Amino acid sequence: MKIAISISGNTINDPFDPRFGRTSTFCIIDTESEEWETYENPAFSASGGAGVQASQIIAEKGAEAIISGAFGPKAFDTLSAAKIEMYTASGNEGFAAQDVLEMFKNG
Repeated sequence: MKIAISISGNTINDPFDPRFGRTSTFCIIDTESEEWETYENPAFSASGGAGVQASQIIAEKGAEAIISGAFGPKAFDTLSAAKIEMYTASGNEGFAAQDVLEMFKNG
């Protein structure tokens, strides 16, 4: 499964960012191979529609799930239409993306 996590940085060891549409980067991890890649979020500085644009990026990269802090109604609709599962991890800003991934794996 490919899982995207919103982060502040460019590696799986960088901090989790609870802002979905305004996060600077997404880390996409393949849970089977443990390989990961980061992608800049061009919607980071969009004047409007950041959540929808970020949702489209996640879908284009082949993610099947996303872990972030919160999803606006338009982002929710876009992700739902793409059949991407959404998980919230609010309150985990002090953790690295790797830690958030492990919490996800452990339920």
